[in-house]
Amino acid sequence: MAARRLSSLLTRSLSASRLLSSGRNHGVGSSISRYSTAAAVEELISPPVQISYTQHLINGHFVDAASGRTFPTYDPRTGDVLAHVAEGDAKDIDRAVAAARKAFDEGPWPKMTAYERSRILLRFADLVEKHNDELAALETWNCGKPYEQSAKSELPMLARLFRYYAGWADKIHGLTVPADGNYHVQTLHEPIGVAGQIIPWNFPLIMFAWKVGPALACGNTIVLKTAEQTPLTALYAAKLFQEAGLPPGVLNVVSGYGPTAGAALASHMNVDKIAFTGSTETGKVVLELAARSNLKPVTLELGGKSPFIICEDADVDKAVELAHFALFFNQGQCCCAGSRTYVHERVYDEFVEKAKARALKRSVGDPFKKGIEQGPQIDVEQFQKVLRYIRAGIDSNATLECGGDRLGSKGFFVQPTVFSNVQDDMLIAKDEIFGPVQSILKFKDLDEVVRRANTTRYGLAAGVFTKDIDVANALSRALRVGTVWINCFDVFDAAIPFGGYKMSGIGREKGIYSLNNYLQVKAVVTPLKNPAWL
Repeated sequence: MAARRLSSLLTRSLSASRLLSSGRNHGVGSSISRYSTAAAVEELISPPVQISYTQHLINGHFVDAASGRTFPTYDPRTGDVLAHVAEGDAKDIDRAVAAARKAFDEGPWPKMTAYERSRILLRFADLVEKHNDELAALETWNCGKPYEQSAKSELPMLARLFRYYAGWADKIHGLTVPADGNYHVQTLHEPIGVAGQIIPWNFPLIMFAWKVGPALACGNTIVLKTAEQTPLTALYAAKLFQEAGLPPGVLNVVSGYGPTAGAALASHMNVDKIAFTGSTETGKVVLELAARSNLKPVTLELGGKSPFIICEDADVDKAVELAHFALFFNQGQCCCAGSRTYVHERVYDEFVEKAKARALKRSVGDPFKKGIEQGPQIDVEQFQKVLRYIRAGIDSNATLECGGDRLGSKGFFVQPTVFSNVQDDMLIAKDEIFGPVQSILKFKDLDEVVRRANTTRYGLAAGVFTKDIDVANALSRALRVGTVWINCFDVFDAAIPFGGYKMSGIGREKGIYSLNNYLQVKAVVTPLKNPAWL
């Protein structure tokens, strides 16, 4: 009964997070159909890659789901089925956890030297570079993001992240602690055990690295659940880990849905830790599932509604371009997107006109075509959700400067959309839209914009654009967020920690701080007999 209730809780949470993406499609009418884009959706390019891995990876073998069921994964350019993937449930999670537990308790992985573990991570990074084009094509095909973004930005970052964590593997150690009395005291930093990890659909490979890299560097074993929208690249990457020499059972990958596979993983009594990236609503339920089972520690990287503040001294042309990137990158499907663009009243009108012109120039189309900046949204639910938020913006009397409708009649393409005269109480200024919708708000002074920027349940990131170092310093300390980018945005170096304040999450990804998520600290105290010194 308890397990069914926990699964029901996760089902309700997932349903709640999709309320805006269910039901009738409130498309936008002909009144905004004037919008045009620099690239239309024309004949699509056939991706240069084969889909080879659609089964679960459990204990070193690709296997069907215990139930024999599969589910479809789609090409967001068309809505057509790409492949049918093994649909995991509680039985598959049980199998994967058992493999991970045996690999941790009895296998060679925790007993390898840290240097040997680091060499496997380095070999994996080399294989990522060798298979760069195939992985990038698969990521774009399943996600809809521009191929140039996948191949030239995200795949090199994937390799860089694993090299970064390979470097940490043999530098994790405890301390010798002075104590009152005749005692030798040391601390040991031990792997936490079996880590359950649930990754999202917007950056599948990058999130794979953020989760898997530190867990392996610390000597843990893993059960990873992919997002049901984008299961393909994690399975391909797991195969490369086998080629790199990772022992069986150390990394297990299960595909499936949140209410079944996700709930089973979060509530499993033999999982020692959970890491989740996704919506705040679902993150709450993952936290409850972990608490109601074995009180396993949880790290959460959740939603955001990040302010991007353009001060009165800004170079408007540069500010427009950076704010455009901060919002529209990855089709707007980014948890830290600069989705509240606050512009000082002295430059507001000029900024709005130039932001509109830049959005009108944005090239939207087949993400495999060179020069395309924006592909489709991930699926029909997200596509409909974005269109409904656009309708909400219109209904609340925000000024629609451009966009506001779908592009073409096939696939999940949305026109880059810009609203001006947005007020803080409008849905488009409060909710995480996760789409190509820029909301531009006006402010008068710094005290006002700090108060307004902080009046949100989220606290993931913020951007500040100014030439004044004193203003930059003041805002960076006043904003209640985990990351502040000054005159830049979306800088994701492997060493820079990332995570949120408030309801944007718990803990940090990347950098040295991420290692703490996968380690236990043990104190060892031994009496000393007649010590020469203390």
